[in-house]
Amino acid sequence: MKNFKMVTTGILSMMMATLTAADYTVKGNFVTIPVKEVKAGGAKVVRLQVINDNIIRVQATSESALPQKQSLMIVEQKAQPIFDVKEDDDKVCVKAKNVEARVDTESGKITFYDAAGKKLLKEDDKQFKNFTVPEREYGLKGGAPLTEAMKHGIQWQMKFDSPDDEAFYGLGQHQSEEFNMKGKNEDLFQYNTKVSIPFVLSNKNYGILWDSYSYCRFGNPNDYLQLNRAFKLYDKKGKAGHLTGTYVDKDGKRLVRDEDSIYYEYAFPTTSEIAVKTDNGGIKNLPQGFNLQGASVVYEGFIEPECIPEQGSPTRSLCGKCTGKQADYQFILYYSGYVKVYIDGKEVVPERWRTAWNPNTYKFTAKVRKGVKNQLRIEWQPDGGEAYCGLRVSEPRSEEERGKLSIWSEMARDMDYYFIAGKNFDEVISGYRTLTGKASLYPKWVLGFWQSRERYKSAQEIVETLAEFRKRHIPVDNIVQDWNYWKLDSWGSHVFESERYPDPQAMLDNVHKMHGRFMISVWPKFYDTVENYKELDKNGWMYHQAVKDDIHDWLGFRGSFYDAYDAGARKMFWRQMDENLYSKYNHDGIAGVDAWWMDASEPNVRDCTPMWYRKALSGPTALGTSTEFFNAYSTVNADAIYNGQRSVWKGKDNEPRVFLLTRSGFAGEQRFSTATWSGDIGTRWEDMRAQMTAGLNYSMSGIPFWGMDQGGFCVENRYVAAQQFYDKTGVENEDLKEWRELQTRWNQFGAFIPLFRAHGQWPLREIWNIAPDDHPAYKSFVYYDKLRYRLMPYIYSMAGWAHFKDYTLMRALVMDFNGDKEVENIGNQWMFGPALMACPVGYYKARNRNVYFPKQCGWYNLYTNEYVEGGQSLVVDAPYECIPAYVREGAIIPFGPEMEWSDEKPAELINLYVYAGQNGSFQLYEDEGVNYNYEKGKYATIEISYDDASKTVRFGARKGQFNGMLKNRRFNVVLITKDTAKPLNLDNPEGKMVQYSGKEISVKL
Repeated sequence: MKNFKMVTTGILSMMMATLTAADYTVKGNFVTIPVKEVKAGGAKVVRLQVINDNIIRVQATSESALPQKQSLMIVEQKAQPIFDVKEDDDKVCVKAKNVEARVDTESGKITFYDAAGKKLLKEDDKQFKNFTVPEREYGLKGGAPLTEAMKHGIQWQMKFDSPDDEAFYGLGQHQSEEFNMKGKNEDLFQYNTKVSIPFVLSNKNYGILWDSYSYCRFGNPNDYLQLNRAFKLYDKKGKAGHLTGTYVDKDGKRLVRDEDSIYYEYAFPTTSEIAVKTDNGGIKNLPQGFNLQGASVVYEGFIEPECIPEQGSPTRSLCGKCTGKQADYQFILYYSGYVKVYIDGKEVVPERWRTAWNPNTYKFTAKVRKGVKNQLRIEWQPDGGEAYCGLRVSEPRSEEERGKLSIWSEMARDMDYYFIAGKNFDEVISGYRTLTGKASLYPKWVLGFWQSRERYKSAQEIVETLAEFRKRHIPVDNIVQDWNYWKLDSWGSHVFESERYPDPQAMLDNVHKMHGRFMISVWPKFYDTVENYKELDKNGWMYHQAVKDDIHDWLGFRGSFYDAYDAGARKMFWRQMDENLYSKYNHDGIAGVDAWWMDASEPNVRDCTPMWYRKALSGPTALGTSTEFFNAYSTVNADAIYNGQRSVWKGKDNEPRVFLLTRSGFAGEQRFSTATWSGDIGTRWEDMRAQMTAGLNYSMSGIPFWGMDQGGFCVENRYVAAQQFYDKTGVENEDLKEWRELQTRWNQFGAFIPLFRAHGQWPLREIWNIAPDDHPAYKSFVYYDKLRYRLMPYIYSMAGWAHFKDYTLMRALVMDFNGDKEVENIGNQWMFGPALMACPVGYYKARNRNVYFPKQCGWYNLYTNEYVEGGQSLVVDAPYECIPAYVREGAIIPFGPEMEWSDEKPAELINLYVYAGQNGSFQLYEDEGVNYNYEKGKYATIEISYDDASKTVRFGARKGQFNGMLKNRRFNVVLITKDTAKPLNLDNPEGKMVQYSGKEISVKL
């Protein structure tokens, strides 16, 4: 045995000469290990970097040396780690305080352990393949051409063993109602309603963040297969070779034809030279000359599993015939219009709908019998001018293979990932933010209610809408101007059209006089006729492919997106926004525009195009091809606005906080004061349910502020017709009843997530336009809106924790109750902060729902304070106007005064509800709420604790201070116990009044 040990500390370690023992080298906090037995496609060099006590970085390459590169997601790491290195037989062991990595020098495989030596994760394999970007993905770019080095990289897959009881979360925001990702597949790219973040967490209390910006895959590293590659196909009469497609248009015209696959997924870019040159007709068209609008289509026949030809992967020879009588097959459905799927007579996909211009994907698993014909039937009703339908299947893999943790990256400079250990989910997410940047502290008003619609069409509509909220005394903070406030042919001008917005300054002043905030939509998109396009293009900072291919958007004009990967382009983009919107409307040192809505930041140059063409449209970038830098656009774009706005104020005391809402997201975006919303989702119950799992996994991906279009964005025609019918007759028909209930349930859901915001297409989304004020939909919204503002001391404290403590506001139950196996697959309940468990209702006419109560504590009904024992599932009441919500034992909730906007009045009196049964604590965080003085230490905290045995609440001495701070205040302490249930009363609850002046004080209840 060879032994070598070194303890490194700080700057001294970085100055040390390279030390060697055996074949590895140690320099600073890097340990480089050559692999002794290099296999084809395997690693030649592995390098570990100790980041801190909990994090070890792994780099590997099949080349002879690791490349030089600069990360877009990782911030400078200033920790001076202490760690040990030793050689133990054929392993090099690198041990920090709380995590150890042992590298097998023969194979290069790595095993990770915690501080106690318990194994957390073991590499199963690393695979590399040289990758050259296809010519069709180069795109066009002014200025310097792509170098050969920029066209080449590596494609890699890393795979880890995973025990059966492991669960995985994170990966961003996806739309298939999937929560625990163990054994599932997810394609990681950015698109409208889809946000991909290269970060995965395990219930074993570790996470992996991989530094790659390309298209990636979690789970199966191979693309989904057309049906004819996974199954033997038969038509509806049993003839081998095809399925049967039957098309009947709205006039009864009938067409029957053979279908060798169901793959009508993209608008074919026929005008593109590179499409003609390289696509080889790979995307087949639907029947030409056949009107699919209003048609009925049925694809039917039989599928029989068959072996897949060997293609170099040990799993590809597996098939459904190998073992057992049936197998689970993982399908992916792509659709617009209405669609259902049946296998062997079972409805495996109940009816789903999506608007024609914005198709959706949905994944499902179905059992397919082996060695026999299984009936397949797809019922599809196209709904709109465009029509999309596709059904593919993941190649069959063994259950063991599906259970492993597998990550594939299409193109990168090397394999580069960070292993983050922790005692719990919060510590792992804290490690993620250590690497990618602290979350900004958002303005307090962001946590209030936002009103938006697609779209306000004039200054008058903006002002009148906000005035109506104030007239009705309905709380609201933010009103949003969506797209097309500019002249129709001037996208990217950032200039208000004068006829509809004759005096933008007066509009903004009126909003602020009513104590509102104004957010405005800005796209990274420019028509090629506007001066801003020409200025950017002159410097080579515009993507050209869309203009070259003469692509026109849905308004009929041509344009493209700017290259946000170029630092000069980012500065110019911000300057154009500043000159036309920001500094232009600063008034007496007060910003006129309060926040930015950064739409289509995927970037979405064109909808419904194949992946390769999206890359061609979105590059090449200043850093290289869009193949390599495909997923990070929204982060560099957010950088432009965040640092641009802050440069205007240069740290002045009255500098307003930046806030961005962006439709896409990526690792590190939280450091640019950015939140994400879930895009142009549909207005269906299944869409609402999908936002629950989407929001939970997005929050566990490390970015703490997330929201959605409450009520859904894209509207079914039946709801539009129902509103028109009501406007004419005043009659609430069945569709309008469902619309109002859907909006009600969605608004109840929205009250318990980080961002509380209504938005969508017509019908109008203001509550008085949804239902009259005597309707339960109206009453329910007003109740939850007011409750949200009462909770402002609680919610804003969480916002402070997100910055100072790396806290996560929207918390899957597995975060707080890990160890209770029942919570690992619950994606429709969550903790909103440390106290509140929200249980939304996701089905029409449901008046109850099943709720699981984690076993670690007892629970109180938020509204009645009735007690429920933990560790059980119960069906509970869920009346129209109310969703189930519970408070855990030991919780402390500060309720503030009733308000109509977030800073209307200070919380001089806080009704402090304390829920007996366990000890508890809460840190009340406060600051000025709107500026960056918190960065200068101007904030205050009060530690509040509860001892259950003595029924005593202790208020710690206030720490810190800020301008306008309340030096004296009252806490009305209300104790809730299991034996004395009393309804929630936020106006005058019976409690014990505490006069607090900033000094420590205790009160016995």
